[in-house]
Amino acid sequence: MREIEAVVLAAGKGKRMVSALPKVLHSICGRPMLAYVLDTLAAVGVSAPIVVIGHEGEQVRAALGDGLRYAVQEEQLGTGHAIMQALPHLEGYSGTVLVVYGDVPFLRPETIETLLAHHRSQGASATILTDLRDDPSGYGRVLRDANGNVRRIVEEPDASPQEREVREINAGMYAIECGALRDSLHALQPANAQGEYYLTDAITALLDGGHTVAAVVVASGQEATGINSRADLARAEAAMRTALLDTLMAAGVTVLDPQATYVHAGVRVGRDTVLHPGTVLEGRTVIGDGCAIGPGARLTDAEVGNGATIVYSTVTASTVGEGSRIGPYSHLRPGVRLGRFVEVGNFAELKNATIGDRTKVHHMSYIGDATVGAGVNIGAGTVTCNYDGRTKHHTIIEDGAFIGSDTMLIAPVRVGRGAVTGAGSVVRREVPQGGVAVGMPARVIRRRPVNDAS
Repeated sequence: MREIEAVVLAAGKGKRMVSALPKVLHSICGRPMLAYVLDTLAAVGVSAPIVVIGHEGEQVRAALGDGLRYAVQEEQLGTGHAIMQALPHLEGYSGTVLVVYGDVPFLRPETIETLLAHHRSQGASATILTDLRDDPSGYGRVLRDANGNVRRIVEEPDASPQEREVREINAGMYAIECGALRDSLHALQPANAQGEYYLTDAITALLDGGHTVAAVVVASGQEATGINSRADLARAEAAMRTALLDTLMAAGVTVLDPQATYVHAGVRVGRDTVLHPGTVLEGRTVIGDGCAIGPGARLTDAEVGNGATIVYSTVTASTVGEGSRIGPYSHLRPGVRLGRFVEVGNFAELKNATIGDRTKVHHMSYIGDATVGAGVNIGAGTVTCNYDGRTKHHTIIEDGAFIGSDTMLIAPVRVGRGAVTGAGSVVRREVPQGGVAVGMPARVIRRRPVNDAS
C-alpha cells in the first residue's frame, strides 16, 4: 500500500490575478508557482500527486505533462468539493492524505515532514498546518484544548472578542486519514450563502464525531501564504530571487547589485563570475567560472564558457566559448555556437551560425545560417544574405578569410581558406582558397598566398 498520497488544489480561477492564465501557472523566477509545490511533494516521496484542475485546466495539464494524476472540478464549489473530485483516485487507499494548495511556492519539504510526524505521533485523524499572525484579521482562528489538540475552528464573523485575540490561524493545509476524509466529505452540506462545500466544515464534522484533530505551527508564515494577486506575485518573485542570489553568492559568485540582478530557478553560475547590474539570466542558462556578465545582459537558455564577457547584449539558446567577448549591443539568436576567444560586438547579430576560434565579428554585421572558420575577420557591415524569399541558404567562410566592409554574401556561397573580399563586394559565387574577390557582382581578380598556419 502507498504510504502517503497528496491532493493539490489547483482549480481556482484566481480572480484577483485578472488573467486568462490559470493562477497556478503564473511564473515565479521562470517556473510556474505550482511547479515549486510539486517539487516539495516529490522531495517527501509523492512523485505523482492528484492535481485538482478546473479553470483553464487543460492549460495546467499541458504545462505539467502526463506524469501526474488529474481530477477535474468543473464548477468551483469550494475546497471540500474539490477534494470530492479526487476521491476516485483514492479508491482502496487507507493511508494518510496530504492536502496542499497549488499557490504556496515557499512550502518546504521539512514543513511537510514536521506535519506528518506530528500527525503520526498524536494518532490524529487530521492534523492542520497553522500559522501565528501578529494581525490575524480576516482569518479563521484555531482554538485548542488543554492537550494542544484542536477544539474548534471559528471564522472571524462568528468569533467572540476573546476568540478574536487568538493569533493562530488555519493555513489551509492538512494531513488527513483517508477513511476519515471520505466519511467527513460525504457528510458535507453547502450550508452557506455561497452554496459551497468547505473542507473546514469536514474538519468540524470530525471534531463533532469525536476524532482527534491536531495542529502544528508552520515555521515561517511565508510558507503558508498563497499568491492571490499580481502584487503578491511580485513580492514572491522578489523573495525567491533573493534566495536564489544568496545561494549563488554562497557558492562564490559576485553579485554587485542583487536588487538589479534577475535570475531564474535552475540557472547555474560558476565561481568568481561577476554579475553586473541589469543582468537577466533565464531558463536553463549555465555560466562558467570567471566570467563577467553585464551590465545590461539578458541570457536565455545560454551556455557560457569560462572567462567569457557579455556586455549590454542578448544571448538566446546559444553557446559562447571560453574567453569569448560579446557586446556591447550584440544579439545572438538561437542556434549560435561560438568557439574560444571569439569577439562579437557593436550591433552585430548572429543566428544559427557556428563561429570558429579567435574570429572577430564587429560593427553592424549580420551572420545567419553560416559556418565561419577560425581566425576570420568579418568587416563592418557584412551581411550573409541567407533568405531568397522562400528558403534559407547556408554560407561557409573558411579559416583565415578576410571579409571586407559592406560585403554581401549571397547564399548559398563559400569563401575559401585565406580568401579576401573587397569592401562593398557582392559575392554570388565561390571564392576559392586564397582568392581575392571585388566588385558588384564580385569577380576573383587573383589568388594570394595562403598561410597554412592561418
